[in-house]
Amino acid sequence: MARITVDPITRIEGHLRIDVEVANGKVSDAWSSAQAFRGIETIMRGKDPRSAWAMVQRFCGVCTTTHALCSIRAVEDAYNVEVPVNAQMMRNLVMSMQSLQDHIVHFYHLTALDWVDIVSALKADPAKAGMIAQSLSNWPSNSYNEMKDAQDKLKAFVGTGNLGIYGSGYWGHPDMRLTPEVNLIGFAHYLQALEYQRKIAQAVAIIGSKNPHIQNLCVGGVSTAIDMDSIAALNMERVAWIRNLLDEVAFFVREVYIPDVIAIASAYKDWFDIGSCESNNYIATPDFPMDPKAENFLMPGGIIVDGKFRAVTSWKDEELRNDITETSIHSWYKEDKPLHPYDGAQTPNYTGFEDKGKYSWCKAPRLAGKVMQTGPISQVLAGYYAGSENVKKYVDLVASKVGIKVSQLNSTMGRNAARAIRSLVMVDNSYKCLETFLDNYAKGDHEYVNNVPTPKGECQGAGFNEAPRGMLSHWVKIKDGVIENYSAVVPSTWDASPRDENGVQGPYEQSLMNTKIAEPEKPLEVLRSIHSFDPCIACAVHTVDPEGKEIVQVKVR
Repeated sequence: MARITVDPITRIEGHLRIDVEVANGKVSDAWSSAQAFRGIETIMRGKDPRSAWAMVQRFCGVCTTTHALCSIRAVEDAYNVEVPVNAQMMRNLVMSMQSLQDHIVHFYHLTALDWVDIVSALKADPAKAGMIAQSLSNWPSNSYNEMKDAQDKLKAFVGTGNLGIYGSGYWGHPDMRLTPEVNLIGFAHYLQALEYQRKIAQAVAIIGSKNPHIQNLCVGGVSTAIDMDSIAALNMERVAWIRNLLDEVAFFVREVYIPDVIAIASAYKDWFDIGSCESNNYIATPDFPMDPKAENFLMPGGIIVDGKFRAVTSWKDEELRNDITETSIHSWYKEDKPLHPYDGAQTPNYTGFEDKGKYSWCKAPRLAGKVMQTGPISQVLAGYYAGSENVKKYVDLVASKVGIKVSQLNSTMGRNAARAIRSLVMVDNSYKCLETFLDNYAKGDHEYVNNVPTPKGECQGAGFNEAPRGMLSHWVKIKDGVIENYSAVVPSTWDASPRDENGVQGPYEQSLMNTKIAEPEKPLEVLRSIHSFDPCIACAVHTVDPEGKEIVQVKVR
């Protein structure tokens, strides 16, 4: 039996260690270990809840807007605050466009290199690559010149003798299957995606005043002044700018991202049967509220347990509110018993890595004691079974092109496909919210914030949203105008969780079980499944030793 340790997992946000034991060529056991203590929840105690959003969005350098908005919603829930329609649409736009940026970056810059062998692209015929690319879509940059230019850049880069960020790729691995030409297309689109993720991030900054770490939220609405005739506010010129950026990115998603996912998924179709989670349970909250009271949503929510679907239509849903707990029996905290997020505690108790003891800074969230998977796959399945027309349309499109069943989304490749499907939904949501805002403003409703008096006494509230990586929730207890306790149950806490008090593994760990490992020294298969979740292990990134020393290690013993 061999023990493989990959520490750190790269091409993610944050610090993650993965250990697997391999017997007879397959993974027989697995451990997911978050390697950084966050501690921000503890810092929040005693702070003004109205300013919490500005601090807690520092949980992460990637999902900043989602934490900010979730925090605002938690405080608004505690204070029983309504939000003007214009403000809801501004928030929704930031969320949908943030998701588009995130999904583009994930596919091209974080996970594509698990499937695309860029060194192989050096052998490609650019003319043939251009012809193949043009057969896949009408993208104008699928030309010979674009392919030749990408290959020339790659040759110049390799010619320096320093592969830099590509240095630790498992090039030439026996399960790299794409032809040199398709690999060249993937690399060309990798470079092009850098520009389009920048464009949608720019659109977020126009509304949010800054990106990352937006600055335009406040309890009761947004602080973005809205006046179509003022040069000092969100006006028609800036709205047109946002629309133009959205048009460009929507075209990229439809003509590049989706065809690329379908092409790669078709080449690695067996990976729709690899990386599934034994606990076939999913959780997604409704999101994109369209009214002041948040009673109507663009995106439906749902809970699937043992194959049975139940729609979640409100943030007041009793199961969401009452049945979430977090356990730390295998986490580096003193509190071992399951605690509701309102009562969550974060007293650190580092013991070192113990296979049968504590081995992660991540807690183990459960819903009524059940392991739940969250993320685009959960959102897509919730929308599909809830009867969402655009979700069903896009799921059926991708499934028919690749030749899979909906049930096969519970897999490594299925999670990548679900994220692409969600990108199409985010395009639709962006346009819908932009048009709703313009229509509402044209009717004479120019409000974008409600005045919120600070209640006296004690209160508590929960905020929810569907972040790019899944269901996010913030929980706040307020006493005498300040925060008494604060907890965030983030998507990667659900998915990267260690074992719970019953010894049941979390989704990352389950997804690795029984996976075949071709070369223990190059555990590409492990990276493929872990990257498919798009890990976001708060809250910092360290990739380069200042003295140039190698810091990425794969240990096999």
